[in-house]
Parts: sequence; structure tokens; C-alpha cells
Amino acid sequence: MATIASEQTDQASQPTRGRALRLSPSAISYLQATPLIVILGFFFLLPIAMITVVSFWDYDFAGLYPDFLTMNYTDTLGSWVTWKTYLNTLKFTAIVWALTLLIGFWVAYFLAFHIRKTSTQMILFLVCTVPFMTSNIIRMISWIPVLGRNGLVNSTLIEMGIIPKPIEWLLYSDFAVVLAMVHLYTLFMVTPIFNTLMRIDRSLFEAARDAGASGWQVLWNVVIPLAKPGMAIGTIFVVTLVMADFSTVQVMSGGQSASVALMMKNQMSLLQYPAAAANAVVLLAVVLLMVAAILRVVDIRKEL
Repeated sequence: MATIASEQTDQASQPTRGRALRLSPSAISYLQATPLIVILGFFFLLPIAMITVVSFWDYDFAGLYPDFLTMNYTDTLGSWVTWKTYLNTLKFTAIVWALTLLIGFWVAYFLAFHIRKTSTQMILFLVCTVPFMTSNIIRMISWIPVLGRNGLVNSTLIEMGIIPKPIEWLLYSDFAVVLAMVHLYTLFMVTPIFNTLMRIDRSLFEAARDAGASGWQVLWNVVIPLAKPGMAIGTIFVVTLVMADFSTVQVMSGGQSASVALMMKNQMSLLQYPAAAANAVVLLAVVLLMVAAILRVVDIRKEL
């Protein structure tokens, strides 16, 4: 009797333990997301918070002094040099975005619709990624012997009799900066657009042609609308990369052009960390506003 009673007691306690350990679906979801939240908080949110705090500090040539001053933001936003630098950065961003979108879309379109074999598509796509196996700096400075005064382009044009003397603006100019950035960042536009185009149902093209649509009408009314999520993702990549690029502007312009990131780099080299932090916060706000505008225009959740 005592054995039977103890077994009944154990059986009665087992459901209670099960109910005690059972978690709600929402709690399980939060528990699963906890490692990602910790990683993002430590490596993303904490540095941004530290930069924001430092942007209110005081400083001089001797060191930094914890304080709460708006002087750094006043100096940043109240200077015409800062506004001119932001306009110059936005100019680079707009030109590079337009060129990478144009080139990236047609490269992705060719790979997605004109290459029939999947294996050939993957091989050609991998060929596009080969330059990314080297450093950005190496790929950037590789343009110097091509665009220089005695470089490949000028030498070829002079030997062909097309120009009487070397073209000076090919190197150390805004043209060189844009060319290098387009070379560096086009793949960031090709990849998401190619991924989007590969998901398009080919039967839509047949339906459009059966309805009497021409090739350009199919492209404009079917392909481009369905490719917008990939274009938006590529735009976010390119915009954020160009806005944060300082090495390309510094090297390819020969110090004749400026960008916001280059201005921050110069401030840090002069140990003006609070001023650089204030510039970083303003730049982050500008980039976030641009990304928010892109997300308002295109719903990239269709892609994700």
C-alpha cells in the first residue's frame, strides 16, 4: 500500500513539474533572441552610445574632459565648411548610386535572363566577386597607373593621335573618386538585384507577351517593379558605404576634395575626438534618414 501511494504521489507531481517548466511561445522567442540582442547591444548599441556621450565632452590639446556641452554640435552645424563638405559627400553619393544602379541592374539582368544554365550563372557571378578577394586599397590605387599623366589611358590616346597632351583631370579629381567608388561598390548593387531577379516567375513574362507587351514594356511594367526590393537593398549598401568612405576620397582626389568621413579622420588625427564624435552622430542621423526614406518608398520585406 505504501508503494502504491508513493507511485501515485510521483505521478501527481510530474504534471505539476511539467507545468512549472513550460514557457509561453513569446517567452521562448525572447529567450532565443537573447544571444543576438546581447551581441548587437555590445558591438553596435554600446559603441554608438559611447560616441554620443563623448560628443558632449569638452577637450583641448591636453586631453578630454567629461562634461555636457553643445559646443561641438554648434561648431559642426554652424560652420559653412561642414555644410559644404556634406553637400560634396551627397554629390558623390548621388553620382555613385546612379552609376552603380545602372550598371548593376544590367549586369544582374544579363546574368538572370540571358544566361540559361545555372552553372554558368554561378561561374560568371563568382568571376564578378574575384576582385573582392583583394583589399579595397589595392583595388583603388590600381587606377593610379591607369589614369595618371603618363598612365595607360593617356599614353594610348597620345599614341593614337586622339589628344596632343595628357588629360590632367583623369587622376586626382572628382572624376577619379567617382570612378574608383563605382569600381569598389558596384557588386553591392549587383548581388541583391540578381537575387531578386532570380525569384521572378518566368510565366509572368509569357503572360505579358501574350497580352501584347513588347520587350521594353515587359521590362518597365514587370521586371523593374519586381526588382525594386533588390534595388532598395543595393541602394542602402552603396549609400552607407559611400557616405562612410574617406580613403578613396583622400587618395583619388589627391587631397583636393573632402568628405564627411575624411573630415572626421582629420579631426581624430588632431585629437579632437569630441568634435569627431559630434560629426559621427550627425552623419549617422543623415544616413538613417536616407535609409528610412528608402524604406518608405520600397518595402524590402518582400525580399527578406
